[in-house]
Amino acid sequence: MSELRELYQEVILDHSKRPRNFGKPEAVTSEAHGRNPLCGDTLTVFLDLRDGTIRDIAWEGHGCAISTASASMMTESLKGKSIEDGRSLYEWFHRLLTAPPDLGPPAGPLGKLAVFTGVREFPVRVKCATLPWHTLKAALDRDPAPVTTE
Repeated sequence: MSELRELYQEVILDHSKRPRNFGKPEAVTSEAHGRNPLCGDTLTVFLDLRDGTIRDIAWEGHGCAISTASASMMTESLKGKSIEDGRSLYEWFHRLLTAPPDLGPPAGPLGKLAVFTGVREFPVRVKCATLPWHTLKAALDRDPAPVTTE
């Protein structure tokens, strides 16, 4: 098993068993709801947006290990970042998961999120990993329509 695959499994398991930033924060200025009807993942992303910054970000919901880990790592990556950095990281993460499987992770600010490269090998799981991110985008856009992966 390759080192990246081992790291992927380790990180996914850690974040799925001990999700970070789970629960509704005190101050919420925007939120969005998302679901993946194929596997039943549902989540809500909560944001405290002030002065062009993601002051706080958290989430609630339930889902598979990949969806849970993605939401957990997303919130860790974005807390305290600018809203524009949040939009940019959304684009980079989306590219990571939609690039052809034979390509390595794209260059950019992904950091630990690059472990999700392995998800590309399982197209049905891409929706699990991207659901939190699409829900984040809806919250950043203050779009009241529920997000769905279908």
